[in-house]
Amino acid sequence: MNDNKPLVGILMGSDNDYEVMAETGRALKQFDIPFEMIVSSAHRTPERTADYVRSARERGLRVLIAGAGAAAHLAGVVAAETTLPVIAVPIDATSLRGLDALLAMVQMPAGIPVATMAIGPAGARNAGLFAVRMLATTDSRLEHKLDEFRQEMADGVVRKSEKLQERLQADGLD
Repeated sequence: MNDNKPLVGILMGSDNDYEVMAETGRALKQFDIPFEMIVSSAHRTPERTADYVRSARERGLRVLIAGAGAAAHLAGVVAAETTLPVIAVPIDATSLRGLDALLAMVQMPAGIPVATMAIGPAGARNAGLFAVRMLATTDSRLEHKLDEFRQEMADGVVRKSEKLQERLQADGLD
């Protein structure tokens, strides 16, 4: 799939969001999904955001992921401008620790769907993995890679449990 033509567009409301949204990029890179990442604000650069989103499909993008904190209207604005799937990542950017962003993202009006992930890096990683799952519905190679990924996670849990049993035995707690 990696012909270097981006399939996923990642938007963030501020460059301060980069460390969180980099997790989305890492998840996509793990599956060789080409992506692009930009800073564009729903409030400070509404025309830039609308232009980017309106041209996304013709540029080959198939999923858009928007990370934002505080007022967090970016994902909703993105979803209002396209029929592409939109995934929102709430970011901890205020004294409310991301709850304000989460609530803004999950309270979309009927007809403007936005899939919303958890607050912060885990949510950003899951946004990337969710995009991979969406793309895998039409790509058997990706579907196979996801199956392998899930098996690796399961194997990791088993290994950790085996190490725990060894530790219990070493500590005389078995």
